[in-house]
Amino acid sequence: MVRGIAAAVRQGSGQMPGRYRMALITGATSGIGAAFAAALPRETGLLLTGRDAARLEAEAGRRALIALAETLPIDLLINNAGFGAFGPCLENDRGTELGMVAVNVTAVVELTHALLPAMIERARGQGGRAGLIVVSSTVAFVPMPMMATYAATKTFELSFTEALAEELRDAPVDVLVFCPGATRTGFFQRARMPDGFLRYAEEPAAVAPKALAALGRQRVQVSRGSVGLALSTIAVPRRIVAAGARRFIQRIAGHGDS
Repeated sequence: MVRGIAAAVRQGSGQMPGRYRMALITGATSGIGAAFAAALPRETGLLLTGRDAARLEAEAGRRALIALAETLPIDLLINNAGFGAFGPCLENDRGTELGMVAVNVTAVVELTHALLPAMIERARGQGGRAGLIVVSSTVAFVPMPMMATYAATKTFELSFTEALAEELRDAPVDVLVFCPGATRTGFFQRARMPDGFLRYAEEPAAVAPKALAALGRQRVQVSRGSVGLALSTIAVPRRIVAAGARRFIQRIAGHGDS
């Protein structure tokens, strides 16, 4: 246990060529984060942090995690932790709305900024490559009524990671922003979202390997079944996209089309 944040370390052998020696995965106690941990080979050591949003939201918690990570040979950072809240932005709890920004935006920037430089230097010194995955969402492409703040934080993650990948194009690091669609995790229950969103959801065990397979091959990976949603925003005015998203959510939530 690290002061201010729950963490567990699994030591790996780090002897397999072409594989990561140690990965830091945030939000790894369940869902996609746990699936990432399961999908990595046993030779990869793991630093896993709990999904408790309050701990990642707190500055002291993030600093404690960074201090621990700096003592380990991290060469793969997976920024997966995040949470959302369903409902009209101005009717949601203000602390919850600000907490989403702290976990989904501030923690991602702070962890990446603190850990990635040393990861790149280690990779350069060892003749290998480091890896960074930021887990965004397909809602990053759409202004999403009833999830306004959450979708905005995911848009930030998408833009931030794509820009970072370009800045680091000549560095020994692979950067990926992963945009899964609906995934069968506890996220929907915690966000108090209607069950209809899970109708076409994928299982975490099917989702996480897609990101790992895409790392080093592309910068943005959109989960199967959601590519059309991402592409639709290119040709359609955003006001129309937002209105369509509102009608879709009302239908899913059983609120009619008013």
